[in-house]
Amino acid sequence: MSSPDRVGPEKRRVGVAEAMRQLPGPNGDRFATVLRHGTLDIEIYAPRGTDPQKPHTRDEVYVVVQGQGEFRNGSKIERFGPGDVLFVPALEDHRFENFTQDLVVWVMFYGPEGGEAALASAP
Repeated sequence: MSSPDRVGPEKRRVGVAEAMRQLPGPNGDRFATVLRHGTLDIEIYAPRGTDPQKPHTRDEVYVVVQGQGEFRNGSKIERFGPGDVLFVPALEDHRFENFTQDLVVWVMFYGPEGGEAALASAP
């Protein structure tokens, strides 16, 4: 995850255009962390070509801003489009597939390592 200078508890609003300006160039990673609070990290993500994601250690929510395609979430593949919300539990294999080149999503990581399911199984 990246750490822009203006990320912090004092920042409570960010628009898509501002977030997109924080993305590295087309040859770099296509995400940027734009807000943080407690366990919550909010990123903008705009993959191009392929989505190389690996499973993450915390629960994750995507909100599709623009673009469409298919989302692999564990063994399921579902179509998605603007306005859709996608949940991925910690450690689940997932990625965007067959997506349009204008894909932009908000990404929210939250909770403990291992996800909230880890809390349920803790003694």
